[in-house]
Amino acid sequence: MSALSIFDHPWALAGAIVLAVALGFLALRIQRGRRKRLARLGNEPVVARLLPAGLASASGRWRAGRLALAGLLAGVAFAGPRWGREQTAVKVQGYDLVIAMDASLSMLATDVRPNRLELAKQEVRRLRALGATARVGLIAFAGRSYILTPMTVDEGAVDLFLDNLDPSIVGQAGSSLARAIRQGTDLLAATEAGSGRALVVISDGEAFEPEADVIDAGKRAREAGVALVTVGIGTTKGSTIPITDENGKPALKTDENGAVVVSHYTPDLLKAAAEAAGGTFIPAEQTDKAARIRAALSSVRASEIASSAGAQRTPRFQWFLAPALLLLLLDTWLSDRRRRARGTGPAAAVTAGAAAALVLIAITPDAARADDAGDAAAAYRAKHYPEAAALYRKIVADGDASPVAVYNFATALIATDSLEHAAALLDKLTKVADPELRYRVWFNLGLAHLEQGLALPADSAGAELDAAIQAYKQVLLMRSRDADAKWNFELALRKKKQGGGGGGGGGGDQQNPNPKPDDSSPPREPQPQPAGSVGQQRAEQILNSAARDERDVQARKQKEGQPATPPGGKDW
Repeated sequence: MSALSIFDHPWALAGAIVLAVALGFLALRIQRGRRKRLARLGNEPVVARLLPAGLASASGRWRAGRLALAGLLAGVAFAGPRWGREQTAVKVQGYDLVIAMDASLSMLATDVRPNRLELAKQEVRRLRALGATARVGLIAFAGRSYILTPMTVDEGAVDLFLDNLDPSIVGQAGSSLARAIRQGTDLLAATEAGSGRALVVISDGEAFEPEADVIDAGKRAREAGVALVTVGIGTTKGSTIPITDENGKPALKTDENGAVVVSHYTPDLLKAAAEAAGGTFIPAEQTDKAARIRAALSSVRASEIASSAGAQRTPRFQWFLAPALLLLLLDTWLSDRRRRARGTGPAAAVTAGAAAALVLIAITPDAARADDAGDAAAAYRAKHYPEAAALYRKIVADGDASPVAVYNFATALIATDSLEHAAALLDKLTKVADPELRYRVWFNLGLAHLEQGLALPADSAGAELDAAIQAYKQVLLMRSRDADAKWNFELALRKKKQGGGGGGGGGGDQQNPNPKPDDSSPPREPQPQPAGSVGQQRAEQILNSAARDERDVQARKQKEGQPATPPGGKDW
């Protein structure tokens, strides 16, 4: 961490120097002007006997030094120095709320404006603006569900994930209300607070699963003491689903027979879940859904919840502001002694102006700012990955949406095993202009997909392994000598040849200086400097081998005829 990284506003240090020089110069100029005026009265010994004691002998250089030092210290205080760390806690009044958002393709239907998903986001924002919740968790679901944010008081984190929510986040087509309700119930049950617990599920209800599963999930929520509110979005008339085809052109979603899909709002499962849980169902036809949700949850018990807001560096501006004020008080006292017989002069104006400037510094809110990226980088280097991810998330939520900030956030998410969200963020950075950053984006994108592929069962790892192979192709084309990329690339190929996992193979001899990747070997993290000795010819051989493997896999899939779609072939 550099010395400048301990300041909230490093640029203010230059202003501190300018302020110090300006105050010193002004004090010396006033002193020279006073001496010129005294010289007009007569020669110096005679004038000295006529003036009050101490006035003629007052040194302008000492006064200029005091004011310059005071200005320098004030400028450093304004720069916001911080060091040391302190834990902060936030106490809030309310209940715990989990919001489960349907992120399936059918939520892109435009029977409501701008579409079902965006309308649902608007209702969630309005609900949060109404208050009453202490902590909020966010779940996205389609064919499966997963937690976007755990229970948190960090509104910026919830806003960040909510803004970026789209069908590509979940990755598995279809809709599963039962899974979302079960996961929301589990997330709320894991909290230790004594406050009430509520789960809000927002969906168009077009789920292709047995009603009995949804009812069982609703009963489980009731047994866990969770207040369930289901909210419908859409119209029964329905609408087509606009998508982007493989060529990047606008198109409409079609079913397995090539017919254009028309998605309809289906309230049956939503109503069944609410009835089973003893909760509330809010139909899509109802207006002001946020207020109705708030009213439905009015009976949920609220309490005061203390939640840790993490560690941050301690503000130290007062260490510089206090001596600056003392110097100004000293200067005021010395000046007052000298001017009792002559009233207030220009010198007093300098002191008063400087004191006013320091008062403004003392009350400015900039004296206590959030941590900068140096904290997050330090936490990552110390392997405090959850803390690093939280800090980078705050940086992005505070408005820094630069590719570097998003890349850092995604890299920290990979370290915390939040692989799906990390991959979604990195996928949006693959066309960044900076070649070094683009290389790292592709490397970490491949790493996120590869780790997911290694963790999935054999019959569902193919898509993640394919994505990892494609990413490492790009890395090897950019840097053919990257041994880490070559290792991960070959590891993905090996797992894919074996059906996405399972036995067989085995690693090379440990004495071999270039061992083949073993199935149990973890993917490597990207290194600051490229390592390894893979030549361009070897990289081309790897790419050609990958192309052959992909053709074989696609041919096998076509023969087997086993599309990865939900039951009934309905993947929206």
